[in-house]
Amino acid sequence: MSTFVKIKALRPSLSNSEAKLADFTLNSGEKIRALSSVELAKAAGVSQSSVVKFAQKLGYRGFPTFKLAVVDALNEQTDNTLAIDALISHNDSIELIADKLQQRQQTVISETRKLNTAKQFESAIQLIKSARKVIICALGSTFTMAQDLTWKLQKLGIPAIAQVDELSASGYLATMNKDDLLIVLSSSGGSKSLLTLSNQAKSNDCKRLMITRYGSHPLVELADAVLYCTSDDEPLKHSGMLSRTSQAYLIDVLFTALAQSNLHWQKRVDRANENMQSMRL
Repeated sequence: MSTFVKIKALRPSLSNSEAKLADFTLNSGEKIRALSSVELAKAAGVSQSSVVKFAQKLGYRGFPTFKLAVVDALNEQTDNTLAIDALISHNDSIELIADKLQQRQQTVISETRKLNTAKQFESAIQLIKSARKVIICALGSTFTMAQDLTWKLQKLGIPAIAQVDELSASGYLATMNKDDLLIVLSSSGGSKSLLTLSNQAKSNDCKRLMITRYGSHPLVELADAVLYCTSDDEPLKHSGMLSRTSQAYLIDVLFTALAQSNLHWQKRVDRANENMQSMRL
């Protein structure tokens, strides 16, 4: 996985010193080729120990390994990176807004793919396939993605419901056990109510699939399987456009893989599509 993808995914959860190092790496990565850890610390305005801790947080043993990873990431970059990362301005025309949003969504999908291995997808798929029933919980704008996932699982014939109300979700979880599955969608990974519901699921021996931000946090620690979503700076604050793009990609991969894994489920999807088509006539 590209070091730059890791850093962008972790950026919202970093401390002030880590954020300075992250921004320096993303914006001035070329300079790191020629810098020592002491020189990087000075350039970013942090201590040398912060440089070492930052490298270790990204999964590297120390600065030399981190530096090599940055060089590799630079070599992987294309000439389109700057255009893709350009922020949308209030002076942009509708054509430019459309082009920039398309580019940024493509970047988010690419980064989401890099954050998730085949093994992670397989673990998530196995949990869904073995579940007697599924409850999907999310808050805010993310709930639209929970509804989408619910609808797709229902088309496969998998009993699934989506809950945004914490009390209703808690009541439904009380009926669930080791044969059932809780799926949590959380862009931030920091919701107290979703964490409470996840702990309740664990106490009932329910399996738990988290679709959440990259990094180590309580939701991930409670997961039997995890898929990482990511987002860039949103074109409009609190709009959730890019985080939903990431989640939609993961949901579509799961749905497609589930449908292809079982001929009976494929037939159910076809039948559900035919039934919906007949209702539109």
